[in-house]
Amino acid sequence: MEKIIWAFIVGGAICVIGQIMMDVFRLTPAHTMSTLVVAGAILSGLGLYEPLVKFAGAGATVPISNFGNALLKGALEELNEHGAIGVLIGIFKLTSAGISSAIIFGFIASIIFKPKG
Repeated sequence: MEKIIWAFIVGGAICVIGQIMMDVFRLTPAHTMSTLVVAGAILSGLGLYEPLVKFAGAGATVPISNFGNALLKGALEELNEHGAIGVLIGIFKLTSAGISSAIIFGFIASIIFKPKG
């Protein structure tokens, strides 16, 4: 039960940071998402994101900042295994399932629902 509470608090804190970026600093959603992805990659590079994932579970893996963590993690794993070309391989290898799912489900949603506009 305690893990659920911490997941809620950490995930909510990440979302609050994103909302503050849009409301106070007047950043667009695209700039906010990009900043959170880069922040996740930087925290991962400093070795701080994995302890956060172990502590908060889904509170750290569900927000967009985990995408930056996953990109860097995959790139570094493949860099060690395949050298410089591994950076590109690792980025796509580790994140391809999530990206593919977003594209497929977005396409299905566009067929089922009529967009306003």
